[in-house]
Amino acid sequence: MSFTEGQPMNSAQETLISRRSIFSFRDHPVDRNILEEAFEAARHAPCHKHTHPWKFYLMGEATRLQLIPGVDQIVRLKNPEATSNLFEKARRKILEPPELIAVSSRKSPDDPFREEEDYAATVCALHNLVLSLWSRGVGAQWTTGAITRDPVVYDALGVSEHEERVIGFVKVGYPEEVPRTKKKALDEIRFYLP
Repeated sequence: MSFTEGQPMNSAQETLISRRSIFSFRDHPVDRNILEEAFEAARHAPCHKHTHPWKFYLMGEATRLQLIPGVDQIVRLKNPEATSNLFEKARRKILEPPELIAVSSRKSPDDPFREEEDYAATVCALHNLVLSLWSRGVGAQWTTGAITRDPVVYDALGVSEHEERVIGFVKVGYPEEVPRTKKKALDEIRFYLP
C-alpha cells in the first residue's frame, strides 16, 4: 500500500507526492509574489556548514536573447543538417517559458568534498523552490541541457565559471497540462535492514 491509498495527507505530503515536471505552460507570467515566496523557500534549504552556496538568476527577455547564439551553435554541432524548424524548436525552449531561472552553486576547486556538499545543498534549494511553486499551482521543469553548460550562459549571467557552476535552468509557469507518471513501488526503493 502506498501513502496515496486510503490515508488522508497533509498539505506538505500532498505537494511532495503530486508534484510533476511540467513540459508545457500557459502563456501567462507568474505573479512576482509567488516567485518571491518560492525564493524564500529556497533560501531555507539545508546546507552543510551554512554555506548557502546557491544563486538564482531570473532571466528576462534580453538575457534569454543573449543565449540564442549558443543554442544555435549546439544545434549545429549536434546536427549539421539541422533545418530551420529544429533551430526554432531549440530557441523556443529558452524563449517561451513564462519564467526561466538559472541556478548556480558555488565552486570549491581546492575542496572537492565541499563542492559536492554544496552541489547537494543547491539541489535541495532548487527542490524547495519547485515545491513552493507547485503548492501555489505553478509548475516547473529542471533542465540540464547542453546550453546550461555553455560559456554563453556565464557571460549572459555575468558570473565566473571559476566561481560558480550553473547546475541547470528551471522553466516556470502555470501548467498547460500535468503529465501522469508511474513511480516505483515503495517496496522497490525502501529496505528495512536488521
